This record gives sequence, structure tokens and C-alpha cells, in this order.
Amino acid sequence: MLLCEYLWAAMYVLWLIWALRTKPTRSREGLVSRLSHRLPIIVALVLMFTPYAAKGWLQFPLFSKDFWVQLLGVSLTLTGLLFAVWARLYLGGNWSSAVTVKVGHELVRGGPYRWVRHPIYSGLVLAMLGTAIANREVRGVIALVLMFVALTIKSRTEERAMTSTFGEEYEEYSRNTGGILPKFH
Repeated sequence: MLLCEYLWAAMYVLWLIWALRTKPTRSREGLVSRLSHRLPIIVALVLMFTPYAAKGWLQFPLFSKDFWVQLLGVSLTLTGLLFAVWARLYLGGNWSSAVTVKVGHELVRGGPYRWVRHPIYSGLVLAMLGTAIANREVRGVIALVLMFVALTIKSRTEERAMTSTFGEEYEEYSRNTGGILPKFH
């Protein structure tokens, strides 16, 4: 579990550095919209990474602490975070932590965006699944569900913003590409 925590921390530091190099903002979602997905993400992260915040049944182990289970958890965490980093690199200056339309915003359809419209979220969900496996406790499963729900809410807000910005081009992209999970044709 400690290795998973280090991986998440490294990704967070990288994200902070990259946040300094984004395009100027043209429009941004409102505070209530931001809170609708940020609060569940904060709760998920606290549950996952703060053991003393979860007591009683939340700490109930779901399976034994086997080396192969831990290896699977760390591997999924690393894979998910690397996928999110790849997506963030592809998105470049269009990225923002809030749902935002940038000045000169481009519709990115290459790299991981050819499979899913929200590959950063896909990577974060996969990484959270891996961390939940490494964690082994009920709180990890709850954190995973909260993260998925929060990112689904955020992706729907992004869908509306991208549709209003790119119109038919985004609608066609949506028909042919999965959201957080890939479409299988």
C-alpha cells in the first residue's frame, strides 16, 4: 500500500507542475458544479489514504495480504496512473482541474483519446482500483465507488461543455468513442 501512496504522490506533484503550463481560460464551471464532483473525490482520497479516518467495519479486510494480490494492486495503480499521465501529456494546454473551455481549445482525439473521451478519468479509476486491491479493506471499495461516481458526474459536465464548444464534431466523436470505459464495437 505504501508503494501505491508514493505513486499517487508522484503523480500529484507532476500534475501541480504541469498546471503551470495551460492555456488561458475562456469559461469555467460554477462552484456548485465543481463541488458536486470534488467533494466525493476528497472523501474517496481521505478514505483510501487516511487509515485513522476509517474505523470499525470500514477497516474490515476483504482478503488476505498475499504477495500476488499486493503485486496486482501496485501494478494496476501504476498502469492507471501512467495512462492518466499519457492522457494529460496529450491534452497539453487544454487541461484544467475544473471543467473549463480554454482560449483556443482544441478537440483532442489522438493517443488515449481515440479509445475514451476521458482517459485521465479512466486512468484514475484504474489506479484507484489497484490501490483498493492493495488496501484490501472495505474502505478501499467505497473510495473506488466514490471516485467513479464523482468522475462520471464531472465527465457529464465536460460533455455538455465540449458539445456546446465543438457541436456536431464532438457529438460524432461521442458516438464512436467510450466515455470513461471504452466502447467495444
